[in-house]
Amino acid sequence: MKEFEFQSATTVDEAVSLLAAKGDQARVLTGGTDLIVQLREGLRSADLVVDVKKIPELMTMSFSPEQGLRLGAAVPCHRIYGDKDVAVAYPGLADAARIIGGWQIQSRASVGGNLCNSSPAADSIPPLVVHDAVCHLAGPGGRRTVKASEFCTAPGKNVLQRGELLVSLEFPPPAEHASSAYMRFIPRNEMDIAVVGAASWVQLTAAGDTIEKASIALAAVAPTPLAATEASSFLAGKPATSETFAKAGELASQVARPISDKRGTSEYRKHLAGVLTQRTLAIAVERARG
Repeated sequence: MKEFEFQSATTVDEAVSLLAAKGDQARVLTGGTDLIVQLREGLRSADLVVDVKKIPELMTMSFSPEQGLRLGAAVPCHRIYGDKDVAVAYPGLADAARIIGGWQIQSRASVGGNLCNSSPAADSIPPLVVHDAVCHLAGPGGRRTVKASEFCTAPGKNVLQRGELLVSLEFPPPAEHASSAYMRFIPRNEMDIAVVGAASWVQLTAAGDTIEKASIALAAVAPTPLAATEASSFLAGKPATSETFAKAGELASQVARPISDKRGTSEYRKHLAGVLTQRTLAIAVERARG
C-alpha cells in the first residue's frame, strides 16, 4: 500500500478544507470497508485520507413521521435496521442495510459510503432512488443538494467535485398505505456482490387493492443504478395483483442493459431484473397492507 497522510476532521468545514487542498488525491473515510481494500490493492490512490466519523452531523440519524429521515453519511448500517421506527418506515432501505457484508462490516459500513463508492451493483442505492432520497453535499463553494437518482454518473464515479463531501441523506416522510422492499440475487448465501438487485416502492389506495403510485430501481444492470421509470408509471392505477407485477417486471427487464461476465450473462441478468421486480412489488404491497 502506498503511504498516505491521515487526518481526522471534527467539523464539515475542516473536512472540506482538507479535501480541497489535496484535490483528486484526497479520500474520505467513513467506514473504510471499501476504501481500505481499494487502497491496499492499488485500485485507488491517495495522498490524504480524511476520517469524518468525528463530525456530529455525519454521525446523526433522526426520524419523525412528520419530518422524515435524516441520515448522516457516516451512520453505520446496523443503526438503520436496528431502529424499529426507521425499519418500518423505510423497509427497503433496511432490507439493503441488512445485507451489505456481514455483521462486522455493518458495524462500520454506511449507506453514505456505499453511495459515494458508486458501484453499479451497490445494494443501498436502489432503495435511495425509490424512496426519493436527497443528498446534501458540502464543498468549497458552499452547500448544495442532489437527488440520489442523479448522484452516480459512471462505475465508481459521481457528482462530487473537488473538496466536496456527502454530509447527509434526507428521506421524505413515509406516506400512508405505502411501503417498499429490496432484494438481490447472489451466487452465494451471504457477503457477495449482487448479480442483480431490485427495489420497489408502492403506495396503495385506502382499500389496499389498487396501486396509486410506484417506483422501481435496479442495480447491476447498467453503468449506474437504474430507475425503471416506464415500469413505475405503468403501475399507477393498476390493481395490486400478480398479473400486474408480472407486466411491471417485463417492463423493468426491458430497460436493463447489463454486461455479460463470469457472474452472469446479460440475458440472465435481464431475466433476473424482471423476476426480482415482481417479487419486491409483491413484498412491498404486502407490507403496505400491514
